[in-house]
Amino acid sequence: MLNNKMGGDLKKIRKVGEYMVEVWKAAGMNLDNVEFKWASEEINKKPGEYWTLVMDIARRNSIARVKRCATIMGRGEGDHMPSAQILYPAMQCADVFFLKANICQLGMDQRKVNMLAREYVDNKDVKKKYRFKPIILSHPMMMGLKQGQVKMSKSDPNSAIFMEDEPHAVKKKINSAYCPPGVIKDNPILDYAKHIIFNRNGKMIIKRSAENGGDKEYKKYEDLEKDYGSEALHPGDLKPAVILALNEMLEPVRKHFASGKPKQLLKQIRSFKVTR
Repeated sequence: MLNNKMGGDLKKIRKVGEYMVEVWKAAGMNLDNVEFKWASEEINKKPGEYWTLVMDIARRNSIARVKRCATIMGRGEGDHMPSAQILYPAMQCADVFFLKANICQLGMDQRKVNMLAREYVDNKDVKKKYRFKPIILSHPMMMGLKQGQVKMSKSDPNSAIFMEDEPHAVKKKINSAYCPPGVIKDNPILDYAKHIIFNRNGKMIIKRSAENGGDKEYKKYEDLEKDYGSEALHPGDLKPAVILALNEMLEPVRKHFASGKPKQLLKQIRSFKVTR
């Protein structure tokens, strides 16, 4: 609510959470021994414990330190922010301890607040209670598909591939994406190849005519990057391979959302106005 996602509407935020669970199911996530918890429900069970923890974290940190965590809400430190969003980092930090999370796996954009949680344990009295600092596993943020987009934006549909995108939408977005020949730095197509395709498939196959070098299978991302940097691999051959691989991954998700409750849930989610 405080970070203004979905306009701060908790019912909509809950629906988005339900949608994410359906996406994980469709993508083949093993849900054995997995329990999903709703933060609002957990907090309401023990509000005294939770808010005491939030206030303790807040009183031990300066406004300047908390403002450095502002990027977790998609905002810069110097942006004009409602005062409620100063409280948000303290709440997210409290979540780690309240939910008894030993390992926090989040994006790099959340790293500052995760470090706030580790710093909190440096206090002697806090260390006696929790003993160990939470382990932080930070995964990279996917670049936006347009030139100069450091990260994708949910409010810009053309900046990212969404889990339920149809094949033609994936093709259109990737073909329109920034991908200059020989340029490796800040290239979103290479970013997708490295972090999604190679990470999942362990290889990537480039299909091309014999006159353009013939088909080639890459078993290491580094080899693909080297060829792209030397222009031995052209974006006209790389992009179709990325489109094919992404569509193969997304097909089970599309089928999952094609009927029944998931279909109705997706329709509802698409009706929501995305807010920053």
